[in-house]
Amino acid sequence: MDSLIPFTTSGSLVDCVDRKMMVVLRDGRKLIGVLRSYDQFANLVLEDTVERIYHADVFAERWQGLYLIRGENVVLLGEIDLDQEDDVPLRQVEWNTLEPYHKEDIAAKKHREEYKANVLYEQRGFCKEGGEGDGY
Repeated sequence: MDSLIPFTTSGSLVDCVDRKMMVVLRDGRKLIGVLRSYDQFANLVLEDTVERIYHADVFAERWQGLYLIRGENVVLLGEIDLDQEDDVPLRQVEWNTLEPYHKEDIAAKKHREEYKANVLYEQRGFCKEGGEGDGY
């Protein structure tokens, strides 16, 4: 009966080692690299890592190399399908070209979140979250 229970601990990452993965972090960054190692806290080691940013129908990448990620900062971890990776209808541009637009997108999102939190606080009595919203 126990074998039917899904394995939901960090041990379930064993099948992901040596595969190309995308990791979305709590601060919104998206990293793509080959998962080389992990531990019981889901701390990850990515090799040949790039940071990717998006805006509209374009993207840019910046080389990061070997990357150690603390497990509590991981929001999402997913495998990149190598067969379909090149079929994505996005155009790659230089990082310096796209970075100002990406920063504008981040600032606009932050403004929307602050406005929403303020409305919830003033009209509905919800407390305002502090920092990154981790609720500690």
